[in-house]
Amino acid sequence: MKTETILPEESTLDPQDWNSIRALGHQMLNDMIDYIQSAAQRPAWKKPSSYAVASMQQPLPELPQEAADVYEDFFTQVLPFNTNNIHPRFWGWVQGGGTITGMLADMLASGMNANVSIGEHMPMYVERQVINWAKEMMGFPATASGILLSGGSLANITAMIVARNHFNNNIRQKGLQSMPSQLIVYGSAETHNCVSKGIEVIGIGSDNFRKVPVDENYCIDLKVLEQMIIADKASGYTPFCIIGNAGTVNTGAIDPLTELSAIAKAYNCWFHVDGAFGAIPKILPEFQQRLQGIELADSLAFDYHKWLYVNYEVACVLIKDAAAHREAFAIAVSYLANHERGLSSGPDPFSNYGMELSRGFKALKVWMVMKENGMQKYRQLVRQNIRQAQYLAGLIKQEPSLELLLEPSLNIVCFRYVGDTTDTEQLNLLNKEILMQLHEKGIAAPTYTFLNGKYVIRVAITNHRTRSSDLDQLVKAVIHIGGGFSL
Repeated sequence: MKTETILPEESTLDPQDWNSIRALGHQMLNDMIDYIQSAAQRPAWKKPSSYAVASMQQPLPELPQEAADVYEDFFTQVLPFNTNNIHPRFWGWVQGGGTITGMLADMLASGMNANVSIGEHMPMYVERQVINWAKEMMGFPATASGILLSGGSLANITAMIVARNHFNNNIRQKGLQSMPSQLIVYGSAETHNCVSKGIEVIGIGSDNFRKVPVDENYCIDLKVLEQMIIADKASGYTPFCIIGNAGTVNTGAIDPLTELSAIAKAYNCWFHVDGAFGAIPKILPEFQQRLQGIELADSLAFDYHKWLYVNYEVACVLIKDAAAHREAFAIAVSYLANHERGLSSGPDPFSNYGMELSRGFKALKVWMVMKENGMQKYRQLVRQNIRQAQYLAGLIKQEPSLELLLEPSLNIVCFRYVGDTTDTEQLNLLNKEILMQLHEKGIAAPTYTFLNGKYVIRVAITNHRTRSSDLDQLVKAVIHIGGGFSL
């Protein structure tokens, strides 16, 4: 029987004209390099046009389109209306600006199309190298384990799963009903909301997250923490995890980590540190004392795409007890068993250390940009951002119409326009209006938070493109916009 009588004409998604796609690829590369190079020449933010929004309401495409036409749609309808966190005056949330090499690494990783979960192939070893570097940066022992994830949310959740399962070996099989009493988690009231989500996801329930009050510097109150633990134990509950913050999202506050570690040990609790961005100054000699205690944690979460300027998305969780990490996730199944030789051999699968079996090659961009820049360059840039925060705070204190809410402890500056009034409600509305106009005019992209009921403009400087002149421009714009309103 002839093959053609069994199968229809066979096809592929590879291009028929390789020269045309090669030319289009070169155009894409040049356009994106131009886009990044000219970032400062564009507004800090631009609202998506009604045409662009409407262009994303089309029916499912049935017929093929030319790749060049598809790219043209991207270039005209998507690219101009990006978040634009590559801009030197982007200071919103805590987002790094990425790098050219990181962009190119993502292209290489996508071209390789590797599943970095299992098997004998080099992407597995690249991720292991990146994790070993992370342990060295953060003072974790070489025997610790870790895994790369999409962001701090999954990194924190992964750590809490390990903490929960390590606390009681029956939980994986029998669930939380195997616990004789309710598990309780503790962290400051400034702890990121992804922790509350994580506590919900792992079945403990957000009602069982004790939000400990903070002091005047927005750090956890150790005395109240111990009182809560003692009260919970007396009520028959089971304290099992204490979370310390190395840089809170609102203000950059650093909890007393060494003291938290001691309390955790005294009450047989797992000690986890959320260092999403604030753990990064651990690479600076002058911050070793401020961040002392990170190396004492049972687990640590931090992001590369924040203050290490790596392109989205990639984070890391480190677990000091490698066996506990593996025991929390590993399942023996025949189709994932390691062989002695061949593609099915290789390092211990990463699927034994997290929820994902399908995993992209996130490690490549971390590996490439860290090799390209070296720790000396990273130390310079992190110091630069900290000094820029101090510089901005100094500018604010020189202006009678502005109020600095607290001295920056890291790279976050919280301030507001006050003019000549003290009415909190009016000032909240005015500063909200100032923020929106900063965005709409394309001047700058800070975000906001509330501190003691006060709406404040929040500048988080994790931007290697920012210069002091950008901060000068922000202060002038806030004063100009605020002065144009009558309260």
